[in-house]
Amino acid sequence: MTDVDKIVVLGVPCDQNSSFLRGAAAAPEKINEAFFSPSANLWAENGGNLQSRSHWQTISDLEPADSTATFEKIKNTIGALLEAQQRIMALGGDHSITYPIIEAYARKYPDLTILHLDAHPDTYDNFEGNPYSHASSFARIMEKKLVKRLVQVGVRTMTGHQKKQNQRFGVEMIAMNEIDRAADLTFDGPLYLSLDMDCLDPAFAPGVSHHEPGGMSTRKVLEIVQNLNTPLVGADIVEVNPKRDINGVTAMVAAKLLKEIMAKMVGG
Repeated sequence: MTDVDKIVVLGVPCDQNSSFLRGAAAAPEKINEAFFSPSANLWAENGGNLQSRSHWQTISDLEPADSTATFEKIKNTIGALLEAQQRIMALGGDHSITYPIIEAYARKYPDLTILHLDAHPDTYDNFEGNPYSHASSFARIMEKKLVKRLVQVGVRTMTGHQKKQNQRFGVEMIAMNEIDRAADLTFDGPLYLSLDMDCLDPAFAPGVSHHEPGGMSTRKVLEIVQNLNTPLVGADIVEVNPKRDINGVTAMVAAKLLKEIMAKMVGG
């Protein structure tokens, strides 16, 4: 890896498209605090040491505005970073941020695949009158044909409407009640990982707006990340809500996932 293809860690403190509780905008700061906490270190499980900044850098968080302006700002910022041959590790924020991020990524990677870890499909056509809701982000992505393949893992609360939407868009899904199939996942070409923290069981990540019991353990998510068979060109971690966290445990879990995703991006 050269200096011109570093991983850029970018905070995207946007939660105006949250449908139930606001608060995710405060997450990037809390995740970064946990990431650099003196209670831990920056050595990843694959033996990589992120203490050295030769492979990555943090930059200032985006300043949110109204919803439309924020989306344009996200898309333009990500696009400029990609043009500079950098890869992005975005920290949300709610899950609506993935749509403008992928708009930018699709310009550089027309054959992009998304691996989406989540309790929810986020494919509502227009949730509660907001087509840009965090519950509609993947409907926008798929209707614009921004990716060639969307694979969702960990879903455990899908409505009839979302089932029809997923069928219409050709989404591949491994629901939580069949999670063992995730061990057989394979990917070709550029891969983007979108990780909603409520893919985890609330016992592991209580600091999210939507508690959905029966989710993955931290170890299961790590296994999925560590077993990816193709390099990651980008990723996001979204939907941490510090207002609901307990002793900062969810922020620390997010920081652990951040470290392991970055180590995977560095190591391939």
